[in-house]
Amino acid sequence: MNQSGTVLDNPTVPVVLIPIKDFRRAKRRLAPELTTDKREALAKRMASQVIKAARPLDIYIVCNDHEVAKWAESNNVNVLWVNQEGLNHSISGAVKELDTNIGHVLIAHSDLPLAKSFAGIGRPNTVSIVPDRHLLGTNVLSLPLGSNFNFRYGQNSLSAHIDETKKHGLNLEILQIPELQWDVDTPEDLLTFLKPRTP
Repeated sequence: MNQSGTVLDNPTVPVVLIPIKDFRRAKRRLAPELTTDKREALAKRMASQVIKAARPLDIYIVCNDHEVAKWAESNNVNVLWVNQEGLNHSISGAVKELDTNIGHVLIAHSDLPLAKSFAGIGRPNTVSIVPDRHLLGTNVLSLPLGSNFNFRYGQNSLSAHIDETKKHGLNLEILQIPELQWDVDTPEDLLTFLKPRTP
């Protein structure tokens, strides 16, 4: 039984998968700006924000790290343990473990500090993509299950996922939602994010 208790009989109400690797090794590219402890704290804070944005949907943290699993349980979300390494293999493995009654899945990165809601992302026979602000990566990906979709995260994943959608004859929806397009990967991202914003 899932911990959030959401009924999963609506094929367009997605289950949310949030892949998280070892917090201690997260965000290594931020090392010039942040110590290991601070990077770990930042990664947890951003992941907590994504979980908050995903409620009340059913949420699964995809991981293969015991500390991440313990952290997820302390936040009252489900854990989907995977043995595969690498983001694409991990997500593919997690999707295969989901209940066959689930019709739609939404994959969200854990480093979206401005995330507010995933409401409305998920349509029948449609792949919905929220790209990063550079229009190169894939921050949020929502799709119907059972389509044999190959996840293609990595360099230029937006273009790769668009090609994959066309390959399977699914409808495509590109959603530009500013608060979901902000991710933090590089020192430049961090410094820009920390700059005061005008109201």
